[in-house]
Amino acid sequence: MEAFALSLVALGISYLLGSIPFGWLVVKIATGRDIRGIESGRTGGTNAMRAAGFLAGLLTAAGDVGKGFLTSLVVRWLVPADYALFVWVQVAAPLLAVLGHNYSIFLIEKRSNGKLHLRGGAGGAPCLGGAVGLWPSAAVVILPIGILVFLFGGYASLTTISIALSSIAIFSYLHFVQGYPWQFILYGVASLLALAWALRPNLARLAQGTERAVGLRALIQKRRLEIETK
Repeated sequence: MEAFALSLVALGISYLLGSIPFGWLVVKIATGRDIRGIESGRTGGTNAMRAAGFLAGLLTAAGDVGKGFLTSLVVRWLVPADYALFVWVQVAAPLLAVLGHNYSIFLIEKRSNGKLHLRGGAGGAPCLGGAVGLWPSAAVVILPIGILVFLFGGYASLTTISIALSSIAIFSYLHFVQGYPWQFILYGVASLLALAWALRPNLARLAQGTERAVGLRALIQKRRLEIETK
């Protein structure tokens, strides 16, 4: 019973960690503006970079990755390793950090219809942090893939999705080849669903061909526009 109670505490802390709106804090300190009223309105690193520059985006991304990773430390600190549901708590904690990031209790708003609404990001950075918490070497695989997708895929939304897809691939390999818990695969799948849900508007624009480009694609489009306007 004590282990169960400690698990609930760990999960609650994980959600609160995920809810820390680093993008909102960084942009507010740097510019005095509310990131929720800028561009996409999300609190992640990409929008923080648009709102306050590269350093703001980098600091935001680092904080968001960190809070996903910290959930693993919270679980190991509070929950006994021999607890029957320990692996499930390991997986649920970073997932709650992703949900906290996407739907932050600290960014609660009341809409015009009177309903309460939680704001946040898309979940890519805390998803990465959670994967690293489950398997530290995950960063060696996920980060290069994410950078390549950002540069050559040309869309921030695809970069975010690639983090969850890479997690699924990594944990599938670790399970079937090295015997890691199959629940780690579930972490990747659930993260993918959470990220895709948060990115619904972006994915719709991507299908319509109107999604904002990033990386080399953005540079090529800018150069093409400059040539056409000459």
